[in-house]
Amino acid sequence: MRRRASLAGAVVSFLLILAIVFGSRLLRDFDSALLPYAVATVFLAFGVAYRYTVWISAPGARRLFHKGWGSFFSVANFRQAPTALPKMIATYLGFQKFLGARSHARWAAHQLIFWGCLLAAAITFPLTWGWFTFTSSTGSGPGYEMRIWGFKVLGFDALNVVGWLMFHGLDIAAVLVIPGAGYFLWRRMKDRGAITGQRFAYDLVPLLALIVISVTGLLLTFSSIFLHGGGYEFLAILHMVSVVFTLIYIPFGKFFHIVQRPAAVGMQLFKYTARRKDEEVLACRRCQEPIDTAPYVENLKGTMRDLDLGFDEWAEYCPRCKRVLRGNAYLDHVKKGFK
Repeated sequence: MRRRASLAGAVVSFLLILAIVFGSRLLRDFDSALLPYAVATVFLAFGVAYRYTVWISAPGARRLFHKGWGSFFSVANFRQAPTALPKMIATYLGFQKFLGARSHARWAAHQLIFWGCLLAAAITFPLTWGWFTFTSSTGSGPGYEMRIWGFKVLGFDALNVVGWLMFHGLDIAAVLVIPGAGYFLWRRMKDRGAITGQRFAYDLVPLLALIVISVTGLLLTFSSIFLHGGGYEFLAILHMVSVVFTLIYIPFGKFFHIVQRPAAVGMQLFKYTARRKDEEVLACRRCQEPIDTAPYVENLKGTMRDLDLGFDEWAEYCPRCKRVLRGNAYLDHVKKGFK
């Protein structure tokens, strides 16, 4: 499995290198000052491919992968419910409505981090790879041209609103990320439930890394505007180190769930289309309340059998009845033993 995962990582990294070379027009548009960032993205590609290959080798993840992506790319599902997939991508991936059921504050903080990081990635990665370039159209400004793969797509004035947004997109992303990451960091310092189960490297380091990246990025802008470049070189190195560390950390830390989440969207689509097909809804064996569709319950039982858990029949009970049965078993086989 490790050899297969290493091969997958090497192939994806090689393809990314080719994309960088050809996307930057044989490195003519590649900025050598951004080389550390580009190298970090190559390591990121290797790590994501390696970890993903290892992840789907586990029985439960493999079943989720096949069912999720199978539903995701199913032509039959698209014909039956053409709006279901876009709606789930928007609500489950984009706006993450499932988090709102837990806490509105957590949902808002997660949205700030999500859209801030998405904006930063959409700007940083193409610039790092040399796919986007901004060149002065007049030599002395303020007119600029944005080119993608060498083709002009937009001309703008650096002194108007569009120009300000173009050159301060990463600052906007940082302003979004800081309060979101700050909320979760505060919560992990104050919430008793979060404190008992958290791990420094897994739970706190990602939040600290996001805050450091955002703060140093804003300080670079502050230095160039208000300090005439004072301390800019030190801040640029600190910012680069924090970004490179975070990119390499992503595949092997908490941020890996970003890569896993699309498969879960496919699983939600699998459940939705099963209901649309009027599949049989299984009832709880104890209280007769509906649990879920037969295909979903059978898929869950199959995963439990793959893992050799030995109690796949429990999938046919609702959560409340599982708790009741577990409590009765505790009273019958544990508590009575102390009399």
